[in-house]
Amino acid sequence: MLSKFTRVFCGLLAATPLFLAGCSGSGSSSTTPPVAQNGTLYTSISDASSEDWSIIGVKVLSISLTPQGGGALVNVYTAPSPAPYVNLVQLDQLSEILGNATIPAGTYTAATVTVAGNPGDVLLTAAADPETGFAGTPGAAVPASQIQIVGATGGAGNRTVPVIVTLDSPLVVTANQTNALDLEFDLAHPAFIVGHVPPAGGGTLLWAVNFNGPIRHHRLARIDALLLRHHYGTVTAVSADNTSFTITKDFPVEPPTSPETEITGTQSLTILADASNGTLFYDVDAKTHSTIMNFSSVASSLVGKFVRVAARYQENGTLTAVRVWASSSFNSVWLSPEGHVLHVDATNDILTVENELGIGVPLTVDANTQFFFRTPMNAQADATPIGTGTAFLSNLVRGFKVHASVVDPLASPLVAQSIDIEIARYDGKISAANPNNFRYTREFRNAADDYTVVLPYISSATANGSDPLTGTAISGFKWHNFTFPTVVDSGANAVADFESATNGSVTFGGTANPIIPRGETYAVWGDPAAANGWAAPSVVLMPTNIPVGIAATSFTNGSFTLTAPGGTNALVVNLSSTPGSATLVYQIDRTGGIVTINPVDITTSAGLSTITTNLVANTTVKVFGVPAPDGSIKAYVVFYFTGTKAQAGS
Repeated sequence: MLSKFTRVFCGLLAATPLFLAGCSGSGSSSTTPPVAQNGTLYTSISDASSEDWSIIGVKVLSISLTPQGGGALVNVYTAPSPAPYVNLVQLDQLSEILGNATIPAGTYTAATVTVAGNPGDVLLTAAADPETGFAGTPGAAVPASQIQIVGATGGAGNRTVPVIVTLDSPLVVTANQTNALDLEFDLAHPAFIVGHVPPAGGGTLLWAVNFNGPIRHHRLARIDALLLRHHYGTVTAVSADNTSFTITKDFPVEPPTSPETEITGTQSLTILADASNGTLFYDVDAKTHSTIMNFSSVASSLVGKFVRVAARYQENGTLTAVRVWASSSFNSVWLSPEGHVLHVDATNDILTVENELGIGVPLTVDANTQFFFRTPMNAQADATPIGTGTAFLSNLVRGFKVHASVVDPLASPLVAQSIDIEIARYDGKISAANPNNFRYTREFRNAADDYTVVLPYISSATANGSDPLTGTAISGFKWHNFTFPTVVDSGANAVADFESATNGSVTFGGTANPIIPRGETYAVWGDPAAANGWAAPSVVLMPTNIPVGIAATSFTNGSFTLTAPGGTNALVVNLSSTPGSATLVYQIDRTGGIVTINPVDITTSAGLSTITTNLVANTTVKVFGVPAPDGSIKAYVVFYFTGTKAQAGS
């Protein structure tokens, strides 16, 4: 399972005070009492992908902020009733706007995210073609009885999971300034969804879903850099000057129905036309499209229609439409495949996209199909196709996140009108790193999807965000280890350090597969380093998924040895107990059909005592780590199992 980041994004736009002192023409001072200055908080949720799941559906019930120094929580989002599911898999590095609220200016130090915790409040549907070794059934929905929501409290029918997230640094909401809060639901966190496979014939496969730990604070420097998922809504008004329209936010029902229906939210969004670059407007019912600078040509028929909108934030917090699809039927604007690319058949010009039911939807690419790469910080690039026609199809691989639009949603076969590439994700084994580029080798269950790609680093002069700890602007390539996202390696030595970090490979011997460094990159198009292709702005060095093994020796002095099925060698596994960069350790216990997940803080003497007592020889262990040049494994995450023994392959 590779990187899956779920973000709750909150963009704070401080509002202008309702009353200003000293505005009298006579120069006399105003006697109007001061009014508290408020900020408008835009709240959204997002994540990254999972190769193993097509639906990870959760109900976010509310989000609130904790003022510095204490006091009542400030609510910034309350779900409509009934609360909609949000499918985290579709939010691969994207954000879904949930709501907005007016909150007092001030300083906030924590956020509380409340998630529904009743049976059935979390949906899990396996992907159509999951990774080799996945314990579930491909394409199957997991029964609610096999999903355990860890940490749920409350009575039957009212169970919730409140997750308190301490912010890395206080959030200061200041009037007349733009602020942002970004919280990640980290789907790549190994403790987020834990499958416990009992020994053969020993019981039912259980999936434990753990929200505490995988949610963390992530700094976002600019609101206009945020990549938004397509919005669904019902148009309620067009402005008198035709520059904008207003929608009431709609959420598709999860799991999808046929025809798909919507849950109407309580949030209202105003969306501007792109008066500079033009907004592409698609009339789905009439099967026509045009570029418009305002909504005057469609205003008379737009109110009451359902729309799907690809939009971007401006620096001032307003939303501008890049593309709009409109229809009298919600199903028509929804029935355009959204999901991860499952197969690319460049020979027969077919792109297969996995939908939310875990089903691959084949799309025919023809000479008129346009490909876009979402770049919200560059309005012109965001609205301009990067390729047209069948020849461009070879630039896509399995794992890209796309939202397609089709010429006719009722036709068979479906013909792609446009393909929004939202995330160009490459991942896999890293090799041949040199000063100019490196190689990814990716292998899937279906060998036809395998790829090998050489990615150049972006130009050293290309702006590439800022350092999470210092705020210093970064130019050129950067990388970090998965479990330490704030410790970024950038600057003149970043490439050389990356080469050194990826030259290790170790093996258990025998028939066990070698352990090779792995990574993940969200590539960009059109960088000077690769003007007509993809380039790597960064790499997340991912912990390799080590097969479930058995501890050959007990944990002592920061390490233990591990054997793996088919292997002949016991490898040394090193854990770090240094605060801020310590190995994440979890004790997984299955007793009486209940799976519990207990974090073990090995930076403390109590935590070290716990792991020393329980991680002994013959304990089942699951390790995620990076192979070191000395032949050992540097562990980022360690699970050890107590109670009912886990079966290898879980």
